[in-house]
Amino acid sequence: MEQLAQDYIIWNADPTLISFAGLDIRWYGALFAVAYLLGYQLIHWIYQREGRDTQSLERLSLYLVIGTIVGARLGHCLFYDPAYYLSHPLKIFAIWEGGLASHGGGVGVMLALYLYQRRMAESYLWLLDRFAIPTALAGVFIRLGNLFNSEIYGDATSLPWAIVFKRVDNLPRHPAQLYEAIAYAVIFLLLLYLYRQDKGSKSPGFLFAVFLVAAFSARFAIEFVKQQQAAYTTGLWLNTGQMLSIPFILMGSVLLYLALRSGRESS
Repeated sequence: MEQLAQDYIIWNADPTLISFAGLDIRWYGALFAVAYLLGYQLIHWIYQREGRDTQSLERLSLYLVIGTIVGARLGHCLFYDPAYYLSHPLKIFAIWEGGLASHGGGVGVMLALYLYQRRMAESYLWLLDRFAIPTALAGVFIRLGNLFNSEIYGDATSLPWAIVFKRVDNLPRHPAQLYEAIAYAVIFLLLLYLYRQDKGSKSPGFLFAVFLVAAFSARFAIEFVKQQQAAYTTGLWLNTGQMLSIPFILMGSVLLYLALRSGRESS
């Protein structure tokens, strides 16, 4: 990045990290892989810390990868451009063309953990609490991947930290990807701190509830300065991303209340 005379930052990164033998490895995919590897190491540490068997983590990881990708892809197709994908259903499988939605990915993760706990007789809330931590960390890397793709950028602004995305246009814009990455980094550190304080053990569902409320409240707020992502308008003052965030915030609020009440009753 370099500074323009008017003090705006120019961003013109190549989305491709490396090309080899006709194969392009993109920054987004590489950062997604980093998120997975770091998340795996983190959850492995959590399992060891609590004396849990780590042998099942490879199977669980497969559930999560499939759940995340399928959920995120279907979320994008059904929530953000349903007219196109219902008219071209085979395009739903063209993941390499881009198009993943975090709301759908969140549902996919929850469903994957539910199916896993049914087979392995694990506590669903225990899993949700622990996996909320690496999920927040993954959000950081995914939004950095969006930055390298010059996508999910914000509205035009004259604020001093605005960024000109040269692959889009010459307007200084809110770096909405960085706003979300920073928010998820803070949420990750908060969840890790609460976990080390044994909040997850004392109040089942507490960590997951904090994640839902914090992550989707941040998403809701940042959407106000983000460019429209859906291929249609809602006709309301809320956009698609905000409307999809509301159920997660409400679910998290109810779960937070129940977790805190359960914690008080057991203490």
